[in-house]
Amino acid sequence: MPITADTHVRLARPSRDLVMLGLPGAGWHLELVGGSTLAVEPRPTGEDPFVLYLDGPPDDELVPRLERAGGTRVSAGPYWDRWGAAFADPDGYRLVLCTRAWSND
Repeated sequence: MPITADTHVRLARPSRDLVMLGLPGAGWHLELVGGSTLAVEPRPTGEDPFVLYLDGPPDDELVPRLERAGGTRVSAGPYWDRWGAAFADPDGYRLVLCTRAWSND
């Protein structure tokens, strides 16, 4: 079976919390797996951020919600600092909210 634009993508990372995130009808989902029975310690680096290309600034309430949920504003390097905002979660994984658009075309 060929890989197409409709092929579903699963991204999984060890985490101290459990969550599965996706959008209805999307061809992807993110899993933070492990919880209290975590067999592998999370080992995130600054080189493996999860980037969301928003094609504009984030909603006014998104950044405060991330901070209330335990996210900490961090520097992600000159490129990401110029084009977005980066946050580290309690396990150290980084989320970048990029103000640019992305296209595979």
